Amino acid sequence: MRKVRDYDAELKALGDKARQLKAKRVEQLGQLVAATGADALDAETLAGVLLDAVASKDAGAKEAWRAKGAAFFQRRGRKGRGAAPIDGAEPDAQSSGDAARGSSATSN
Repeated sequence: MRKVRDYDAELKALGDKARQLKAKRVEQLGQLVAATGADALDAETLAGVLLDAVASKDAGAKEAWRAKGAAFFQRRGRKGRGAAPIDGAEPDAQSSGDAARGSSATSN
């Protein structure tokens, strides 16, 4: 006889996992803001910069921001060997820059 699946328990487990992932993402974004020095800006200014970056249709500017973000993560990987990287990877692992794609607009 087949085992009956507990859909409620599976759904609850998926919801818990989704909440954990969202909390981790929020924490990483906070670490990114602090690591870039953007925590020196007031919340309204930072929000305005991010909103402009999201609304921007200029592909050249977005590519320049992405390149700047990638360079930031590469520099951080070389300089901060002893410190934990923002993306949670091992300290000796090279950052892939994927975390910067969604948030690279913080570095102008």
